[in-house]
Amino acid sequence: MEEYAKHEIGYIKRYQEKGYGANFLFQGNSLIDTETKYKYQPEEIYIVAQHRYEGMSNPDDMSILYVIETANAVMGTYLLGYGPSADLEAAEFFNKVPKENCSNNAAIE
Repeated sequence: MEEYAKHEIGYIKRYQEKGYGANFLFQGNSLIDTETKYKYQPEEIYIVAQHRYEGMSNPDDMSILYVIETANAVMGTYLLGYGPSADLEAAEFFNKVPKENCSNNAAIE
């Protein structure tokens, strides 16, 4: 699976094939399901896998792909830039997800 390690889109597609099809956006201190508009709080989020990336041409281009299941069984992904281009509010949101809600149970390797 070496090719998936290089680009987020490869992992996103694989997770979508496994049912993680919901899209989320971060706004106003909530993670919002773009379809239902439900606003999730950190305690309603379960991070079941995550993958970190550094840009091939620019190591400052960094991101993390969160694979998410929610308390009401919605499954999807969220891509967060980190490093110099980080969305600090979104990063803080994910830092508030309770540790017991984080695992790598669904990770694709």
